[in-house]
Formats: sequence, C-alpha cells, structure tokens
Amino acid sequence: MRGYLSNLYLVALGSNRRLRPFGDPRHVVRAAMEELAALGTVTARSPIVASDPVGPAQRRFANAAVLLDSAFDPSSLLAGLKRLEREFGRRRSGQRWRDRTLDLDIVLWSGGAYAEPDLQIPHPLFRERDFVLGPAAAIAPRWRDPVTGRTLRQLANRAHRPA
Repeated sequence: MRGYLSNLYLVALGSNRRLRPFGDPRHVVRAAMEELAALGTVTARSPIVASDPVGPAQRRFANAAVLLDSAFDPSSLLAGLKRLEREFGRRRSGQRWRDRTLDLDIVLWSGGAYAEPDLQIPHPLFRERDFVLGPAAAIAPRWRDPVTGRTLRQLANRAHRPA
C-alpha cells in the first residue's frame, strides 16, 4: 500500500547473467537502476563492482546499490522489487543463490528495523557481504545500521580487515 510519508531505502542490486536487450550483467544492473524509478526516486547510485559468486552460482556478479526515496512501505516495496526481478527474467524456483539475471534486496530503510515473515530489515546477511557494503558505503557512508549502531563506512572498513 502506498503511504503518505516518504521512506528512504538502501537497495542492493546484483546480476550474473546476460539478458537481452541489455547485455552483460553490468548493463542489466544499470538498466535495473533506471527501472527502479517506477518505485520512487533514485537519489544516489553506487559504482557497479564485480564480485565472486556466493553458493552454487558459477559466474561473477555485477553489484551496486541505490538510495531510493519512495512512498511505499517496506512490504509494498518488496512486492515491487520482486515484480521488477520477474520482469528481468528472474525465476525463484530451485536452488538458492544460483545464477540469476537480477537480484534486488532491501538492505536498510529510514524507519530502522522491520520484521515480517518474508522481509527483514536490515538485511540479515549484509554485514558479511563486501559486495553489498562497498557500494552501500560509497553512497551512504554515514547511514547507521540500527542493530550494531555502526555506520556503513565502519562496517565496510571492518569487512576489509584481515582475519
């Protein structure tokens, strides 16, 4: 349901499969950034970075993040993101973390923490994922994780430290 108040979201994007008419995964991510305008106003875009696959995926990914100002509540935005993934050829059946044309995740939102059966904000795995933290910190370095209290810059710096 569309609300009256504006919400700011940090949305992560990823692709590791070609898609016509866009081309390689970098171009798929770039096109998806444009299409997110149907769900609100994209106020910032990160650079697109390459990352190694996670889980059973075979190909390298193109990843990025955007700040999206939207009147949608989190559940409604998630429905819109899933619809956009389907429009880009994503099929959610079978094995998790396999190759995909487009993956869109809500990482953070201006309302703090949010929990529903099919959606958790902050995204439960984002603190462990360099391919999310790097692009996120590039566009919202001072945004604080409502769970740890750390900024995205701090989380990204911690992720880069040797173990």
